[in-house]
Amino acid sequence: MVVIRLARGGSKKRPFYHIVVADKRSPRDGRRIEAIGFYNPVAMGNQEKIRLDVERLNHWVAQGAKPSPRVRRIAKDYANQPPKEKAEAA
Repeated sequence: MVVIRLARGGSKKRPFYHIVVADKRSPRDGRRIEAIGFYNPVAMGNQEKIRLDVERLNHWVAQGAKPSPRVRRIAKDYANQPPKEKAEAA
């Protein structure tokens, strides 16, 4: 089964997550099929907090991939961002 989940990166006490498509059996930070974005929960100021390739997310969901609850919430937050922030992100 294919899942869309977060893979942790960054350093101690400074988390940074890649939003990845991976096989459910692979480890959290292990092998992935494709990276489709990132989430930076400690972004400050003008730093970009979320970047997500919505087209690829929809493609994988159409193929049967299951997003984790956190990824679902991040995608919803990204969709509700004002257009100005999305334009700066691109």
